[in-house]
Amino acid sequence: MAIAQVITPRQENVGGQPILRPLPSPGCRSVGPFVFFDYILPHDYPPGQGINIHQHPHIGLSTLTYLFEGELLHKDSLGSEERVRPGDVSWMTAGNGIAHIERTPDDLRGAGSRLHGLQVWLAMPKPKEQDAPTYHYFEADELPSKTEQGVQITVIAGHGFRLISPVPVHSPTLYAIVEMQPGSTLLIPDEHSERAVFLLEGDARLGADRLQTHTLAVMQEGVESSLSTTHGGRLILAGGEALDGARRMNWNFVASDPALIERARAQWAVGDWPEVPGEAGRVELPGPAKRD
Repeated sequence: MAIAQVITPRQENVGGQPILRPLPSPGCRSVGPFVFFDYILPHDYPPGQGINIHQHPHIGLSTLTYLFEGELLHKDSLGSEERVRPGDVSWMTAGNGIAHIERTPDDLRGAGSRLHGLQVWLAMPKPKEQDAPTYHYFEADELPSKTEQGVQITVIAGHGFRLISPVPVHSPTLYAIVEMQPGSTLLIPDEHSERAVFLLEGDARLGADRLQTHTLAVMQEGVESSLSTTHGGRLILAGGEALDGARRMNWNFVASDPALIERARAQWAVGDWPEVPGEAGRVELPGPAKRD
């Protein structure tokens, strides 16, 4: 069998935006460097409304935002400011500490808008967890893409299918969108040790197994398998090299050493943290840290 595990995501609500979150789950904490996987469900905001997540902190991870519809304003404590548009990549590496905000741009809030996309977190390798934070933005036409035999592949981050994204990942990574025309097939090689498939829409099979929409199918390691579709489908491939050890996750913090999380919580609680220029609101620290 090509599938090792099927994860049904839980539904969450982030700042009024509904999402589906298959990672982390009790039976699967990560796939390659991916420790968080949020599918931002299509959601219409009427005029005067939108998403507004005040400044909040991160350590030990990179966030990648990729939209299908709508726009988000990203601002961070480095002074970065970008309107994240469909097909573009917003890549923020927290390292030893960063704060950022995400909100619907004012003009779209006034007119009404629709939001639909993906946001994932990738844990940083242990030697890089305390690196300085960085931010990069890549437009859609900078991402490598190819179409063969009815299958279009766009590599958002990392490498795969002889394509290499310019996004500066910190370990071998696979993150790609696959759009399949009716009757097409695609061989998924075993070049990455950990891989998973998320069916966004349409129909698809992985080997002999039918994929269920909005579930994460974690593939067996070392197994090549083919994706196939009858009517067409759009899917996400995610994975890469296995993490170099377990990660602790608490609130917005990811670390191999729980002491780094305790320190980050204490610093945010007392306001000892870089601030986002021009932003006064902040998300307060939740309750005591949970041990995982």
